[in-house]
Amino acid sequence: MNTLNDKAARLLLRRMFDAAIAAAQPALCVPPALPAAPNGRLIVIGAGKASAEMARAVERNWQGPLTGLVVTRYGYAVPCERIEIVEAAHPVPDAAGLQAARRILERVQGLNADDTVLCLISGGGSSLLPLPLEGITLEDKQQVNHALLQSGASISEMNCVRRHLSAIKGGRLAAACHPAKVVTLLISDVPGDDTRDIASGPTVADASTCEDALAIIRRYAIDLPERVLEVLRSGRGESIKPGDPRLAGNEIRIIATPQMALEAAARVAAEHGVTAHILGDSIEGEARDVGKVMAGIALQAARRSQPFTAPCVLLSGGETTVTVRGTGRGGRNVEFLLSSAIALRGEADVYGLAGDTDGVDGQEEIAGACVTPDTLARAFAAGLRPADSLDNNDGHGFFQALGDSVVTGPTLTNVNDFRALLIARSED
Repeated sequence: MNTLNDKAARLLLRRMFDAAIAAAQPALCVPPALPAAPNGRLIVIGAGKASAEMARAVERNWQGPLTGLVVTRYGYAVPCERIEIVEAAHPVPDAAGLQAARRILERVQGLNADDTVLCLISGGGSSLLPLPLEGITLEDKQQVNHALLQSGASISEMNCVRRHLSAIKGGRLAAACHPAKVVTLLISDVPGDDTRDIASGPTVADASTCEDALAIIRRYAIDLPERVLEVLRSGRGESIKPGDPRLAGNEIRIIATPQMALEAAARVAAEHGVTAHILGDSIEGEARDVGKVMAGIALQAARRSQPFTAPCVLLSGGETTVTVRGTGRGGRNVEFLLSSAIALRGEADVYGLAGDTDGVDGQEEIAGACVTPDTLARAFAAGLRPADSLDNNDGHGFFQALGDSVVTGPTLTNVNDFRALLIARSED
């Protein structure tokens, strides 16, 4: 029994993706997490792709006075009346982010114990708060970010290095707010929801060390300027450690997570008579390898009704990596999908969609793409060689040529990657 035709399968996948994004909207998840009114001032600061929309949600739901400043990605600003919104570059930082980080630190100087700092943090904050330690330049930080993004290191490993080169991350921002109370609202975009890794943890104590960062640099043979390495070797880059009295009494509240987004997508599937199986919200690894594995599971379900019976959809989240070897336009979600498509070999009634919930896969203003049973056939007819596109890390070029890109525009949130393989019918 064919439960879904091509059009219906595509539509269902897009509805699931949209539901995942909607579940993490700040307007929904910020208001219940707001702190009690302080005896003193409320100062709002923040960084990330969702920070501007988070700031707007604060303004709309806060009854008393407040002031603030947050920095978000270019194109992600929204109108606010009392909180200043600044835009800067992501994923490679720029001077606007550097200046915004300095100004945020200035905003929290001279506070007292009656004041509260409300810190709004979401994915992307690492690049948007690029204030380096003394002896390191913005150009150095740009080189570090570029090298990390090309290396194949996991997001946790990348953020470990970033924390130890920053004057604001690794708990340093919270320490600068002392003696004011700090309440941090986090929208998680990292595997396992490790608070240290969300925007590299500007308000979170960090037990990792400079030596840990050096080990990561050695592991991936990352070529960095000597003055950057000296900061790590000397120990000058040590972050704020657990137990530091300046962070005592501070509160961390995770208000949206990849798991919540996947569960929202699963509910949409159920409404359409399709059973959803969440394989994990923190799956990491090379995107092309994860694509092969998920395709293998989908094939077993389609051909053997194992481990799941169709109609069903396999959902996963987390953040895969791409070790860049080619000259293509990249994107970890489209690399995952292209690898999946090659492994599926045109299997009937198997469809897929993968995208970044922030609307940007890699450095492209494209969220992701979709695959259908005829993806490979259409590609060959258009003169495309899927394996060559994969080898060249050119998933975006491949899917855009087929008209299968998924474009959302700025979603104003970020709970990492969304991956779905839909098995519309089994062969039994």
